[in-house]
Amino acid sequence: MSAVYDCRTPAGREEGLAAAANTVRAGGLVVLPTDTVYGIGADAFDATAVHALLAAKGRGPDMPVPVLVGSWSTVDGLVMSVPQQARALIEAFWPGGLSLVLPQAPSLNWDLGNTRGTVNLRMPLHPVALDLLREVGPMAVSSANRTGQPPASTVAEAREQLGDSVQVYLDGGPSGEPVASTIIDLTQGWPRVLREGAVSLSEVSEVLGEDVEADR
Repeated sequence: MSAVYDCRTPAGREEGLAAAANTVRAGGLVVLPTDTVYGIGADAFDATAVHALLAAKGRGPDMPVPVLVGSWSTVDGLVMSVPQQARALIEAFWPGGLSLVLPQAPSLNWDLGNTRGTVNLRMPLHPVALDLLREVGPMAVSSANRTGQPPASTVAEAREQLGDSVQVYLDGGPSGEPVASTIIDLTQGWPRVLREGAVSLSEVSEVLGEDVEADR
């Protein structure tokens, strides 16, 4: 049976974060608020938990799960290298609505789906999400909805779709207008836009000092 914790109160937040951290460490699933939409998350290094996450969403490994981190420095241990363009974007937009696709470190023992040796990384701008990530480390997190259904902007919407497949729900209140993150692929030596979202391409272009276009 799943449990819901109101993280808008100090006591509910403390209790909820403790329950969520224990659940993640035990291989369970957690719904958490982020700065874009609510996410369903698991320990990024627990392949069984990640497979359970995909099953809860009704999704296969052909759509790999992104990874959320709680600090800039975490990235260095997850990727082969952090190019200057990536560092510039991280400094400008993290925590926030920008995801970066980079070559993953070959030594990592994880299974996020058919990633073709890459990883999609983001640091969310939400205090509850950051507290949990800093407690448990990198988490595989996807939008908290069944595939094909609208993303959840409240815990109630997430719970309606995911039910008891998730053990802990952290309620941070409505997420506001559900806007997905912008995704920039930096694995090709130049910035490739996979999705335009919360961060505009003009903002990305300004930081990189070059025009970045969605149809490039």
